[in-house]
Amino acid sequence: LNLSHYTMTMTMMAHRQLHSTVLRQIQRRSLTSSSAPKLPKSEAQQAKETAHGYIGRASKRGPVSWPLLGLAAVTAATGASYYAIERERRMEKAMGTVVSSESSSWSPGDGWAPRKFKLTKWGWFPEDHANTIPGKPAIGGTWSLVDMNGKIVTEHTYAGKYTLLYFGFARCPDICPSEMVKVGSILDQLKKEYPKLADQIQPIFVSVDPARDSIQALQEYAKDFHPDYVFLTGTPEQVQKMAKKYRVYVSKADETEDGDYLVDHSIVLYFHGEDGDMLDFFTQSMKPSDIVAKIHKAMTFVPSF
Repeated sequence: LNLSHYTMTMTMMAHRQLHSTVLRQIQRRSLTSSSAPKLPKSEAQQAKETAHGYIGRASKRGPVSWPLLGLAAVTAATGASYYAIERERRMEKAMGTVVSSESSSWSPGDGWAPRKFKLTKWGWFPEDHANTIPGKPAIGGTWSLVDMNGKIVTEHTYAGKYTLLYFGFARCPDICPSEMVKVGSILDQLKKEYPKLADQIQPIFVSVDPARDSIQALQEYAKDFHPDYVFLTGTPEQVQKMAKKYRVYVSKADETEDGDYLVDHSIVLYFHGEDGDMLDFFTQSMKPSDIVAKIHKAMTFVPSF
């Protein structure tokens, strides 16, 4: 905040200095042109200027000079710097708060889980996962939901499988269907290029709108997407708890008088290993081919040191 205040103060001072300098130069030009007598030009000088198209340096110069342009550039750069700092500050503040339809807000606290290390044949690695890098994000954890058959499932249900986890809701008009189709494309491409790897992957859809996404609603919704998908829902408390652990932003939006609404939520695809640890995550902007390449690399990784 001190840096932002300092940057704003410098910007305002630069604007004042630029304004004062422009006024002084305009006044100086005005006084010079009104007080200085114009000397008559000789016929030879006039003929020379006419032949070469010379207008005269004094008549071409305006109130803006190179120093003024430089000062304007510095002012613009200072303003842009302030905007970038303020934007980054607001983004960091927003990322530190997760809002759900069941609670006002929550603070995730430390973003990194404490790690213990042990010496392996490849060197020193985190104790709980000996083939990952230190500083693992504290994302994910234990959870309990219900599948389309009314059966309770947990993170242990899919142990031994790689999972692609996506949070969405059945009444989403565009983004969720688009992401679901993209996941289907990823699965089909994996089955074509790496069939043995594809058999080890389980795609999972978790509803962030449990009030409307009942088991029956999800059964209908599932008909439009890849057959390998598993659709999960639960009580608002169960869904909220899981969303918190995955740092998923969830909030009601555009609620109408008749009670209809949309749900704003994070658009992230989480990729987990056989032991449930998160290996990678993929954003909305990533292409299916790039995601396939990352999944293949993660599933075939062998330490070489």
